[in-house]
Amino acid sequence: MSKKSLLIAAVAILVIAIIGITYLLFTEKQANRELVQEFQLDKEDLENEYTRFVQEYDELKFKVTNDSLGVLLEQEQLKTQRLLEELRTVKSTNATEIRRLKKELATLRKVLVSYVNQIDSLNRVNKQQKQVIAEVTQKYNQASRQIDNLSEEKKNLNKKVTLAAQLDATNIRIEPRNKRGKAAKKVKDVVKLAISFTVVKNITAENGERTIYIRITKPDNDVLTKSASNTFPYENRTLVYSIKKYIEYNGEEQNINVFWDVEEFLYAGNYRVDIFEGGNLIGSQTFTLD
Repeated sequence: MSKKSLLIAAVAILVIAIIGITYLLFTEKQANRELVQEFQLDKEDLENEYTRFVQEYDELKFKVTNDSLGVLLEQEQLKTQRLLEELRTVKSTNATEIRRLKKELATLRKVLVSYVNQIDSLNRVNKQQKQVIAEVTQKYNQASRQIDNLSEEKKNLNKKVTLAAQLDATNIRIEPRNKRGKAAKKVKDVVKLAISFTVVKNITAENGERTIYIRITKPDNDVLTKSASNTFPYENRTLVYSIKKYIEYNGEEQNINVFWDVEEFLYAGNYRVDIFEGGNLIGSQTFTLD
């Protein structure tokens, strides 16, 4: 083969080699461009994922009432924000950093899922506790109402017992008498008022000494009394009495007689006798002096 033929062959091989190398370079550049585009897309997706995680941590913190868990959520949110800032500063061509941050994201996803499960579990427990508290509160209110009803019933029963144990004065008679001890027909002749009544039998009443107060009220509602200091308590106030009588009560019927010596001016009209014992009005009777 001549030198000219060898030269042509060498040139042809060189051209083919240049074409081949150019094609390889072009192909590699195209591949690199596609890889860069792929990493760019990965980076954008990662940024979106990190941003979404930060927002989810914000939402989770509002659902948490447990302080310790709230602190952990805050720490994880700060970590996510820090990684997001790192990602934003990484170039799309930095495959190593993007892969690392991708792995970090996978770890964050697992942590987030675990926190979501914990919060759901706590919320279920809280809901159950609230339900239990509501049921206990309802039962407590029912018990309180029952206690109030029992207290009211007891109070009513005590009132009934008190009323049952109260003495009662019947057959109340008032006889105006003159100076000869006879019934006085005119008010000007009255020198004594003879008052008699019966304390009825009561087996529920307590036996023992009792003090009976008798009030004689004139037509003008003024009470006959020997002294303004002659008083006794009645319904949170103090009343003046005319006559005080001590008796020994044994539960049986007992007739009582008391007398009022007239030392004041009496005039015609309607008078009233009220009998009290143990803070109770046990009998009343009106009479007329002409």
